[in-house]
Amino acid sequence: MKLNKILNLIIFASLAFAFPDRAKAQINAEQCITIGRNVLSMDDYMLSIQYFNQAIKAKPYLSDPYFFRGLAKLYLEDYKGAEEDCSLAIERNKYKTESYKVRGFARQYLGKDSLAVEDYEIGLKDNPDDKYFLFYKGVAETELKRFAAADSTFSRLLRLYPRFEDGITARARLRMVEGDTLQAVEDLTASIRLAPASLNPYLMRAEIYANQKKWAEASADMDEAIKLHPQDADYYLNRAYLRYNNDDFFGAMADYNYALELRPYNAAALFNRALLRYEVRDFNRAVKDLEEVLKIEPDNFHARYNRALILLELGEYRQALNGFDEIAKKYPRFYPAYYAMAEAWHKMGDMRQAILNVNKAEDLIKKYVKNPTKFKLDRPTIASGANTKGFDETATDPEGEEDESDIKVMEKFNQLVTVGATQNPQLSYNEKIKGRVQDRDMSIEPEPVYAVSFFESPKSLRTTSNYFRELDDFNQGGYVAEKIYLTPGNVGLDNEEAVQSIFRRAEYYNGVIADGAARPADYLALGVAQTMLKNYPAAIAALDKALEVDPRFTVALMARGYIRQMQASSPSVETEGETAVEAELKRRGAMKEMADAVADYDAALAINPRLVYAWFNKGNLYYALRDYTSAMQCYSEALRIDPEFGQAYYNRGISYLQLGNKRQAFIDLSKAGEAGVIPSYSLLKRMK
Repeated sequence: MKLNKILNLIIFASLAFAFPDRAKAQINAEQCITIGRNVLSMDDYMLSIQYFNQAIKAKPYLSDPYFFRGLAKLYLEDYKGAEEDCSLAIERNKYKTESYKVRGFARQYLGKDSLAVEDYEIGLKDNPDDKYFLFYKGVAETELKRFAAADSTFSRLLRLYPRFEDGITARARLRMVEGDTLQAVEDLTASIRLAPASLNPYLMRAEIYANQKKWAEASADMDEAIKLHPQDADYYLNRAYLRYNNDDFFGAMADYNYALELRPYNAAALFNRALLRYEVRDFNRAVKDLEEVLKIEPDNFHARYNRALILLELGEYRQALNGFDEIAKKYPRFYPAYYAMAEAWHKMGDMRQAILNVNKAEDLIKKYVKNPTKFKLDRPTIASGANTKGFDETATDPEGEEDESDIKVMEKFNQLVTVGATQNPQLSYNEKIKGRVQDRDMSIEPEPVYAVSFFESPKSLRTTSNYFRELDDFNQGGYVAEKIYLTPGNVGLDNEEAVQSIFRRAEYYNGVIADGAARPADYLALGVAQTMLKNYPAAIAALDKALEVDPRFTVALMARGYIRQMQASSPSVETEGETAVEAELKRRGAMKEMADAVADYDAALAINPRLVYAWFNKGNLYYALRDYTSAMQCYSEALRIDPEFGQAYYNRGISYLQLGNKRQAFIDLSKAGEAGVIPSYSLLKRMK
């Protein structure tokens, strides 16, 4: 079990301490630290990081801003960033004990338990009775399987703090790992008596009861867990598994239904509900559920196999054969698929094919029996992160046993799935920029390209100013009445008044052009208005006119590049009766728009090679083409020009992720979070 399965609260009660008076020259840095600490105490971690960044810029030799920034990153579950910041704090002040506590905690989550223990031992030299140094040290020793040392640490902890329920729960975990489930249950029961609203003791005790097949007791503990966290779909999924094993089919079905209300695309809940429906012979709805699973997880061969079995029962033999055939192609030594195909061919009256498939299955079995090591049988796995062994994720997979019969294989292949029962529960926060933003459910999408707009982008935590010289010169020159901005995405049209104001601007500049006295600035303004209204052909026409008169009009090049990029990335609308040739022409048109967009950005960069937003937009264009290497080169060039460009760090991070380079992705996403790109912490957590 991972560390975060038993740690729910992080309490650093001893962090508050007074700052000594400083000279007047240091007031700004001190003010930033003080405000940052106040913001941190209100759980506004993202904003607090920005204050500590400012303090570090002003006084990089101070220890405190690095420590508090590391603490904020810890709360955001950016453990690598927290470790690095605390190390920087310790370099500047090795006597700051709390830095060792935070760094040790971060190292535990990074799997560096030995280093974490070293940090805790340094802290315990100065504070031998510190509750949390002892607690974290005992947990780390458990992970390292230093059971005698962990037992000694927990004994000291609970002798000093006998009513510390988290310590009792951690000792229960130690006893579970050692196999002493009787003592573990006693500890968990004691912890529940002390803190009835603590979640993990119920989850851990349910795990023990489930492994002992005490379904009613395990279900009762899951009832309590659900009372404490009623919005967690995974808990309903696990309780349904327990209810099913306790012959409570109606209760299990109700839990799967509610789990899917909470999370409609929960593949495990859909899969399990399908199996229950299959069991009560509700075949059509079972097939529908499995088809939904396959939309979410196309490689889930458990779902594909069970769907084919149901289609076989429904008499849809040809469709069933297609399903079995796909499985056999992926797992050519999974012999039950051949038996199933034999049955389908038999039902269709083709005895020759039926016999061939039976012979194929029996030949695989004979070879396996003759030499199991050389002729291993395929064991398809579930595509999702779920498991088929109840709550015990560390149990030996029974499918690996060599003497497994055909019936056992089929039983395991059709078994209900669960999720890890004692995972760290998540708290719900609002959509504001505060709290545990990493817990918010965000899609993994690149930060948007930059557009030219009449509206300024909403204020955010990000350090990028959206400035480039030519746009500033244009605004300073007063060529048009309105100020023009560079914004991430086409922002601003979120209400009727805003929409009408842009329509009025478009009408005005159309009138100016109709009078015959239009300048490039007027064409640009019209192009911006039409872009905001998503009238891309009219916008392109206006910007073409501006660039005919002034080919070095960088703002117009950026604006036209954005439109071409949007046109290329917009999904093509299929027309009725569209031929393959017409579809291919559309595809080629999109590719031409992409090429033209690159040409515009390259033209802008020829005029101003330091135009980071042109590099960034080009990066997004290559990202959309799945040319992640070229995308990363563009983002890297933007970061060479502006090392604090958070959005470029984020997009380069997800590009690394697409290429499977998690180590570099972690580094870039941590930097992006530090720079104020909110989705970074959600993605960092999901990557773990």
